[in-house]
Amino acid sequence: MLKHALTHPPLVAALAATGHGSKVLIADGNFPFATVRPPGSDLVWLNIAPGLPTISDLLPLVLTAVNVEEAASMASPDGSPVAAHDAHRAQLGPHVPFSLLERFPFYDAIRSADVGLVIATGDERPCSNLLVTIGMR
Repeated sequence: MLKHALTHPPLVAALAATGHGSKVLIADGNFPFATVRPPGSDLVWLNIAPGLPTISDLLPLVLTAVNVEEAASMASPDGSPVAAHDAHRAQLGPHVPFSLLERFPFYDAIRSADVGLVIATGDERPCSNLLVTIGMR
């Protein structure tokens, strides 16, 4: 019996296959899944409807299953604040460094061989993608 809150079998299995230093993308519904992810990375589809679930719905559950040592998100094209980023920072807590990357450097980071898992959500908030690095603590 699992003791953490995350119970989606394919997602639990995919997270279990990651390790320290592996990266996981929790992607919004606008993310180009077919063209911007490394070959061989797992893809778990959770996008059941527009807006469902959001990254903010999913992140607390993921955090019950794995430790996160750092996180990054995509900066808005015009540099304006993104409400989703505030939500990510709050859910991750003050001990997790959080950075913003411009669109194409963010896509380059997603194409890294270190990205072992991409999770598709139905989040409709622009620039809400979240790239987390699995940690030990």
